[in-house]
Amino acid sequence: MNTAPLASDSLNTWLDYWSHVHVTGIDLGLERVIPIAEKLEVTRPHAKVLTVAGTNGKGSTTTTLAAILNAQGYRVGLYQSPHIYRFNERVKLNGIEVDDQTLIDAFVLVDQARRECGLSLSFFEATTLAAFVIFKIQQCDVWVLEVGLGGRLDVVNVVDPDVAVITNIGLDHTDWLGDTIEKIAFEKAGIIRSGIPVIFGGHQALPQAIQNKVNECQAFLYAVNRDYFYQDHTDGKNWTLATPGLTVELPLGTLALENISTAVVALLVSGLQITHDAIVRGIDSARLQGRFEIRKIKDKTVIFDAGHNPHGVAFLLKQLNNYLNYNNQHKEIVAVFSMLTDKDIKSVVALLKETVKLWKIAPLTVPRAADMRQLDDALKGEDIQHYHSVQLAFESALNEINNNQLILVCGSFHTLEAVWEYLENVNE
Repeated sequence: MNTAPLASDSLNTWLDYWSHVHVTGIDLGLERVIPIAEKLEVTRPHAKVLTVAGTNGKGSTTTTLAAILNAQGYRVGLYQSPHIYRFNERVKLNGIEVDDQTLIDAFVLVDQARRECGLSLSFFEATTLAAFVIFKIQQCDVWVLEVGLGGRLDVVNVVDPDVAVITNIGLDHTDWLGDTIEKIAFEKAGIIRSGIPVIFGGHQALPQAIQNKVNECQAFLYAVNRDYFYQDHTDGKNWTLATPGLTVELPLGTLALENISTAVVALLVSGLQITHDAIVRGIDSARLQGRFEIRKIKDKTVIFDAGHNPHGVAFLLKQLNNYLNYNNQHKEIVAVFSMLTDKDIKSVVALLKETVKLWKIAPLTVPRAADMRQLDDALKGEDIQHYHSVQLAFESALNEINNNQLILVCGSFHTLEAVWEYLENVNE
């Protein structure tokens, strides 16, 4: 489709248009993007910019950052990806998803700039630039930006951050970012700029590539377990953050403490005015769909978690074990499960198989979906049931589980999205 939709066309029409403009879905590199971003005048916003990269935890970290900033009264633009239920989830103003027309109006401007430059944009590039256009038009005080893939060559990196956050480094997207921790760390470190604070929240040893980039940029590094420390309390309600100049007690919240602590430290060194009360209220209010999201559906307990690599699934299991300790009625886990073919399916299954009693599997309906043979191979020896779709797998789980069981929907954002579509259709 070469003819652009109109401002009066639907959001879905525009999203379909962007999915066909460029030849590939993922095309790392900023050569095409920078001229368009400069024409849109979004590369140097009149706002404080906090950019978050990392293998896992970006969503929780950016959500916490935005929630605290909203509690403080700043006008906040939050950009995250991917979405789970609706595309609008990717772009929020003051914690509220933007409406369709706001996105469409931004798409019109992005497409006009693209055509004037004589360049194409991938779906991700176009939609990210649209978010920046919205934040600029809305005159946001702070932009909180989640990097999509890597860092150095990701479209988010066309904007110079005032604070760079790297949550952790794990082996994911190895086809694009490299097959070692150091190669991936080099890509993530690409968001670091001269003289800015850099927060590293990963629990592995600080990769040399990050230290090298910090040294090159004469940036100011704050690394967990070196420059700041956190410890949760045995009461299950509070935790303590300690830095060389501060020790403070804060509520636990619902998201991962390692990411909450990373966000708080990022704000403390950002130069923004943040009160203790805003931090407390922000942590309490921060919620993220699809991250250990517990719902009651037809009186059955369902947990949605988008963990799709070993690090993410290990954290899911930690949360699940804590939940089961406080909810003794649930003795067995029934998993509604599917993954993408380019993920480490065998390692994910190896982590989950001691916990999951029954696997209900089905292929996803997206281009990178793992086929049933791949899923079967990873689940060899497990109790498996096959379905033609994730929706059918979930429906059977919902109808068959007893009160001692709970349903875990996991393996991919796309797995969660399929179940959500099913629930929408049955009006749950």
